[in-house]
Amino acid sequence: MTKTEEEFEQEIKVCRDIYEKKTRDYGTSWRILRLPSLTDQIFIKANRIRSIEETGENKIGDDVRDEYIAMVNYAVMALIQQELKENEQAPLELPPDEALKLYDKHLKRTVSLMLDKNHDYGEAWRQMRVSSMTDLILMKLRRIKQIEDNDGHTVISEGVEGGYMDIINYSLFCLIRLREL
Repeated sequence: MTKTEEEFEQEIKVCRDIYEKKTRDYGTSWRILRLPSLTDQIFIKANRIRSIEETGENKIGDDVRDEYIAMVNYAVMALIQQELKENEQAPLELPPDEALKLYDKHLKRTVSLMLDKNHDYGEAWRQMRVSSMTDLILMKLRRIKQIEDNDGHTVISEGVEGGYMDIINYSLFCLIRLREL
């Protein structure tokens, strides 16, 4: 296992633990949200991070790390919603073990994508500023919103799934970089 894989696993454990605890507290109440609502939740988190990065002010006091963790979890929820949207029989309330199984399934695919891209790009993210990755997340969100506004239709681009996966990976990169600072 590479250093990046180990660091990813460490950050994923934190994200998954929060997802699991919130699922036990709230169930899968988030399943009522449409995909654009989940996209907007991620946007709110990314926009707050950018605001803090630009102004240096954090009046709420919540740690920026918590916002990246939330973006990971909301993006995984979006991937789950997208999958279950195709199954009209899927209940709104999922048993916690089923919700975790779906979470793990989508994270596994997302980490696999990261490993492939990381190989090809040579870990360029390690030289990037966290603020640049925040901007890339916001750009991905604008693309997703445009695709959603076009009823999911694209001419040449990947769909929203790839965007959500990239948001997860950039958020995990940010969490790793923030530990290093």
